[in-house]
Amino acid sequence: MAITLMPLPYAEDALSPAISATTLQTHHGKHHKAYVDKTNAAVDGTDLAGKSLEEVIAAAEAKGDKGLFNNSAQTWNHGFYWKSLSPSAQAPSSDLAAAIDASFGSLDKLKDELKAQGAGHFASGWVWLTAKDGKLAVEQTHDAASFTSLSGTPLLVIDLWEHAYYLDHKNVRPDYLAAVVDGHLAWDFAAENLARGKAWAYPA
Repeated sequence: MAITLMPLPYAEDALSPAISATTLQTHHGKHHKAYVDKTNAAVDGTDLAGKSLEEVIAAAEAKGDKGLFNNSAQTWNHGFYWKSLSPSAQAPSSDLAAAIDASFGSLDKLKDELKAQGAGHFASGWVWLTAKDGKLAVEQTHDAASFTSLSGTPLLVIDLWEHAYYLDHKNVRPDYLAAVVDGHLAWDFAAENLARGKAWAYPA
């Protein structure tokens, strides 16, 4: 069964003005779709056909197949990113809030750390909130690097590639980060991942 383009979990205009419908039409409908299509083309007729996306990513990484890894990992990253965003502002659940306070001191300090690391990241990549052994951390990955490069379980991610924000915020990445971190992070999704204790699975 081919890997599918995961549908957005909200309407294309649900994140506006932080992320416009035009951006989502391009980002999801073209960039994400291209990663899915290239992954399917690469595994078609091989022993990876019909495997889960996570299995494809692991195999590509083990084989050193950079092309397949980049496209399959970016397929996963984008699916996780869509789930990490919420149309409206949320508050962390009690368990997640307690973990945030224990690791960062407060939710505001975590938000500041996400913004700082996201703004300071050079070139393309991702900034993640992760959990390991009950402690939370903010981590960065470059280019297509995904959950396999993290030290902990991913809870949330923010896309730092220019196509994620350029149409709405031009080259001012901090404005995009402020809009997303302050008003559109899906803390309920982060709580689900914290409770699960393992990486989210891309929908089949």
